[in-house]
Amino acid sequence: MTARRRGTTRLITLAALAIVAGLLAGCGNALSVSSSGSAQSITLYSGQHPQTTDKLVAAFEKQTGITVRTRSDDEDVLAQQIVAEGSKSPADVIYTENSPALEFLQDKGLLSAVDQATLSKTPARFSSPQGDWVGVSARVSVIIYNPSLIKASQLPTSVMQLADSKYRGKLALAAGETDFQPIVTSVLHAHGQAATVRWLQAIKANAAGHIYPDNETITSQVNRGAAALGIINEYYWYRLRAEIGAGSMHSKITYFAPRDPGYVIDVSGAAVLKSSTHQAAAQRFLAFLVSKQAQEIIGRDSLSYEYPVASGVTTAAPETPFGDLQPNPITIDELGDGSAAIALLRQAGLL
Repeated sequence: MTARRRGTTRLITLAALAIVAGLLAGCGNALSVSSSGSAQSITLYSGQHPQTTDKLVAAFEKQTGITVRTRSDDEDVLAQQIVAEGSKSPADVIYTENSPALEFLQDKGLLSAVDQATLSKTPARFSSPQGDWVGVSARVSVIIYNPSLIKASQLPTSVMQLADSKYRGKLALAAGETDFQPIVTSVLHAHGQAATVRWLQAIKANAAGHIYPDNETITSQVNRGAAALGIINEYYWYRLRAEIGAGSMHSKITYFAPRDPGYVIDVSGAAVLKSSTHQAAAQRFLAFLVSKQAQEIIGRDSLSYEYPVASGVTTAAPETPFGDLQPNPITIDELGDGSAAIALLRQAGLL
C-alpha cells in the first residue's frame, strides 16, 4: 500500500470505523470523488494506486456511461470499513493491491460470486478459489539495493539471510505495508511460527533507524543512499525511474533465489459486494478490469508497471517477463487473509 500517498493510520478500531460508517451514510454522495450526474453509477472502494485506478475508471466510464464514484484508502482500512458498514455499505466494488484483504471479506461472507465469463479471463490460480473475486494484475517482490553502499555479491540470496547481523543498519523495512504481509505469510508457511517470529525480531533490529511507512519511501531512501537495501515490489522501482529519469537512479533491483520464501507474487484483484444495490453494473466493472482494453492500460498505457494477468496481455515495460519469474509457489489459499502475518508482526513489535 501507499501510506505516504494516503497518510492514513493503519490500525483503526472497529468502534471508530462504525462511527465513520455512520458519517458516510449521512454524507452520501458528498464524499464522492467523481459524479457526472448519470442515473447509473457505482461506488468503488479502491486500495489500488491512483496511477492505475484513474485511467481504468476513465476508460470504463467512457465505454459504458456508468459513473464511478471512487473512495481511496489503504486496502486494510477499506476492508475493515466495509465490515463496519455491513449491509449499509455504499460500496459496490472493492479493488485492492493484494489478495488477503479480498480473502478477509470473502471469509466474512460479504462478497458476491463473480460472473463465470469474467473469471474465465484470468488463470484460476490468480483468482479466488471460491470464485468470489477476480485477479486483475500482479507484482513480484524484489531486493532494491544501492551499489555504492553494498555490492551485489554481498546481497542475500534468501529472505531468511536478512536476519544476519551483517545487515544491521543497512536494511530498510516497511513492516506496516500490506505488501509485506504476503512475504511474512510465505516465510511462515515455509519455516513455521517460531522461526518466523525470530526472523521478524532480527530484521527489526537490523532495520532500526530505517523502518519506513511504505514501499515508496524504501525505494526513494535506498536510491538516495540513506539505506543500503530493502524489500519492495518491483513496480515501485520502475515508477521512480519514470518520475526522476534513468540518470537519477542510483539503485538497482534483483531477485532472491528461485522459489525462496521472499520471492513472492502478489495479486491485485476486485470483487462485488453482496450488499451492492447495483449488482449488474458492478459486475460490468469487474468484467472491464479483465478485458483486453483494461489489461493493456495496466501493462502498456499507464505508469502502473504491474503485470496484467488476464486476457493474454503482456507488459510492455522493461521488466523481467512474467513467465520467466521463479517465485515461491505459494497459493492464494495459502496466503490467506493476512491475519496470521499481522499477528506475528504484532508479536515481533513491528505493528
